[in-house]
Amino acid sequence: MSINTYFTDFLSNIRLSDAQKQDLIKGHTLLRERLADFDDLKDDIVTTFLQGSYRRATAVSPLNGKRADVDLIVVTNLKREDYSAEEAIAKFIPFVEKHYKGKYRIQGRSIGIELSYVDLDIVVTSAPSEADKKALLSESVRTQLSLEDFPLNYDWRLADLWVEPDLSSNVVFLSEAARKTPEWKLSALYIPDREAEEWVQTHPLEQIRWTQKKNKATNGHYVNVVKALKWWRTGKLTDLKYPKGYPIEHMIGDCCPDGITSVAEGICLTMESIVSTYSLYRNARVTPTLPDRGVPDHDVWKRVSADDFCTFYDAVKDCAKSARKALDSSSLKEKVEIWRDILGSKFPKYEGPNDSDAKNTLSSGPYTPRTKNSEPTETRFA
Repeated sequence: MSINTYFTDFLSNIRLSDAQKQDLIKGHTLLRERLADFDDLKDDIVTTFLQGSYRRATAVSPLNGKRADVDLIVVTNLKREDYSAEEAIAKFIPFVEKHYKGKYRIQGRSIGIELSYVDLDIVVTSAPSEADKKALLSESVRTQLSLEDFPLNYDWRLADLWVEPDLSSNVVFLSEAARKTPEWKLSALYIPDREAEEWVQTHPLEQIRWTQKKNKATNGHYVNVVKALKWWRTGKLTDLKYPKGYPIEHMIGDCCPDGITSVAEGICLTMESIVSTYSLYRNARVTPTLPDRGVPDHDVWKRVSADDFCTFYDAVKDCAKSARKALDSSSLKEKVEIWRDILGSKFPKYEGPNDSDAKNTLSSGPYTPRTKNSEPTETRFA
């Protein structure tokens, strides 16, 4: 038995459950259908597509009674020169009043909808270029699948010949033509920022594309490293407001090495890279700047104060030492106990010989007392 089987069970414990996924699908599918059928918006909406951690397969199960959430980009024909940020949002008020009255709130850059089973965000964009419209209407953009849903041999690609796989089939593969078709180089989209009273750039499709490429370069481990470290941050740094969510995911992406062979290795090396990469910033008590994927002028760590950065950095540094000890240990028992201390009670307890140095059980030992199937599915990279 190896430590990898424990990580498989840990990840099963912290990722979105099947029921939560079904709630997300139910919520965003109904929202998309209602938007498409709303007469007053039919001439304004070009298309809709999913974005965020759910689409990128980096979401974890919410804690403390919170609901799972999903973001829906609504690409419109509204021109920035004709509509202010406030006016663009106002175009959607009659829609949410009709379908989600008493359940929505106007936020800085979106309209939030709180249902009993899921949270939804409507993110409105201005009109894209004519050159980008075809791509935005393609199946690769509009797919409802997350990166985690695709089989190992079926890369998500932002390309003309890409089609959504039939997951009910036992034989699923991406055609050679689709593999060789060059990917579109789309421009960033603009979303209304009511607080700044301006339109600001965002590039969710580039974030998805970047995540797909990174996950492939890390043998399918990257998205699970992100999930594990998001879980660690939420459980260990309960009093820290920022960074959270995508800003942490972005830093992990910058620091996670390609070619990692396990989630354990990825967590350890990523934390060590964070420590070495940002040590000068920590010494100077200055928050680093992390340019967004596809929008380099946007700093995804802009909201993180110097004090919060230092608190986060110090916690990573302490944890990196423990992660290194776990990674280098020759005892499976010690590995499990350290990782459980780092990642919390969702990481399974040690199940094996009670000796303190179970050296020969790390990868191929005969003792396999766990009755639960801990092997990941064959067709998914996560």
